Amino acid sequence: AHGLVGSWEKICLIDTENGSGHLYAGLGPYSVLNLSAPYAPERYIEAIQAAIRADFEVVIIDSLSPEWAGDGGILAIQGKLADSKYRGNTWSAWRDVTPKHNALIESIQSSPIHVIATLRVKVEYLQSEEGGKKKIQKIGTAPIQREGLEHEFDLVFDLTADHLAYASKDRTSLFDGQSLRLSEEAGHALRNWLHPQPQSVAGSVG
Repeated sequence: AHGLVGSWEKICLIDTENGSGHLYAGLGPYSVLNLSAPYAPERYIEAIQAAIRADFEVVIIDSLSPEWAGDGGILAIQGKLADSKYRGNTWSAWRDVTPKHNALIESIQSSPIHVIATLRVKVEYLQSEEGGKKKIQKIGTAPIQREGLEHEFDLVFDLTADHLAYASKDRTSLFDGQSLRLSEEAGHALRNWLHPQPQSVAGSVG
């Protein structure tokens, strides 16, 4: 985010992770907006709009997963509607819930500022054998969000347990086929892609 906009004061982090957004305060004076349960999509939209009104240039949502599976999130709303309004018909309840989720996605896509979102992933453990010794490896599987959410973003990085990022979707073509550690340089590359410098023309007009 800092490489993208070049100023810590222009970065707002929407923190749904119980105050963990403050753990990186040593990096620079960015701002944190704490978002607690219920994690209804409307509250995410309000937080994004608050960041826009405060003239931030990039907002980081850490994380977007509670909007789907957290306390008061989409799955919880759908379950309550199915029980109360639709007499256990979970399928019919989605007619009321899906527009709420879609409104959040629309607010992200139409935002006049940059939006970076993180997702939790379901974790599984894989047992392998190496040099005659058994080794337990933690692996991430599917993200905790509505299936297909990654298609709504221009750039999606999958992160390994070793903190390496692999671009599983990249409309910029900047990171295709690369494994990298995310840093300010990645933000600089994105900024240059978004705001290319005009080519100089040799010669003069007399």
